[in-house]
Amino acid sequence: MGDFLALAGQIFLSPLTIGEIEFPFSLLRVIAELLLPILLIIILYRLLILSLTRLLNRTTLDEEIRNKIRRFLRLGFGALALLGITTLVLRLLGAEIAKYSGFLYRVISSPIFESGGTKISLLTLLMLIPVFYIAGRAGHFTRSFTDKHLFTRVGLDESKRFSISNLLRYAIMVLTAVVGLSVIGIDLSALAVMFGVLGIGLGFGLQSVVANMFAGIVIIFSRPIKEGDRVLVGDYEGTVTSIRLISTIINTISYETIIVPNRRLIDDIVYNYSYDDRRIILRNSVQVSYDTDLDQAIEVMRTVGRNNPFALTVPEADVRVRSFDDSGITLLLLTWLADVSDKYSASSWNNLEIWRSFKDEGIEIPFPQRDLHLKDGIEPMVRELRELRKVLAEKS
Repeated sequence: MGDFLALAGQIFLSPLTIGEIEFPFSLLRVIAELLLPILLIIILYRLLILSLTRLLNRTTLDEEIRNKIRRFLRLGFGALALLGITTLVLRLLGAEIAKYSGFLYRVISSPIFESGGTKISLLTLLMLIPVFYIAGRAGHFTRSFTDKHLFTRVGLDESKRFSISNLLRYAIMVLTAVVGLSVIGIDLSALAVMFGVLGIGLGFGLQSVVANMFAGIVIIFSRPIKEGDRVLVGDYEGTVTSIRLISTIINTISYETIIVPNRRLIDDIVYNYSYDDRRIILRNSVQVSYDTDLDQAIEVMRTVGRNNPFALTVPEADVRVRSFDDSGITLLLLTWLADVSDKYSASSWNNLEIWRSFKDEGIEIPFPQRDLHLKDGIEPMVRELRELRKVLAEKS
């Protein structure tokens, strides 16, 4: 027990040493004067944000104003917390902070990989984070600026605006990333060699990713679908909400979000109900019996189509005699809708009103039935059943 206490005292009370640097404080002092105060600062920050958020939710302010206040509070308290943590670190390091900072800089700037004129260090890897973040923000800003300010004045249609804005977005992202990589000291000629090696890996392990990426480029330029279109992909019908380089996001009619690989949108058949026009012809079929007055049934269905609240007045709804089937005559109601998104609501309305109108007018909707005709009548069957019953009785 005494040896354990001596070892613990040596670990926690001896001056802390990292590599060649010996710090003028012990591990116990780091815990007491740095780690515990930082933990308290984080807890206090969370409690303040939670309390103020609850207070804001009880107010009558608009949701947008409350969100802005919450963001401002998080930013303000976050800055205070960062200032407090910085003060604790400076207080602990004391006058030797320049010495320790120089040591830390030498550690993170030491090359861990060298190729030609390119030296990759931990500092270089850390600098990649702001480079790619800035590249992404620059691409987003470019698309937002062109959509809101440039294309509205030029007067381009929606499909061309989508293609050009996405092209500019990716071009700005690549250009910003290339400039950023050059600034942090990465030789782009060495990257060309690395990309050549990666190309071999892409050919074997990332074929689907590359195929989806090029399919995304084809979608952006050829515009078979665009954001806001109503599409049917396989068994999924919904609205395209976002077209990305690798995949496309579709919000289905059952409010499910599915992610479709772009390659499927190029290789498979895609029904685009709003490619150049969101109007659609709704088809409702119903059978009537052969005893029905077809002219009366047609007029009743035509009236239903005209009264549909989702239907267009021009062109008017119309009815066609589709086929003569075994159980009855099939009639088809054709109704023009202004928007494909109303298809299911309009179809349900038509079906319900057809059923009500037929019931009021005495028009029969037949059900499947079959007539059985015996060639020799029913007597031979009766005789066979009697003989079978007699045989079974004798065996029993």
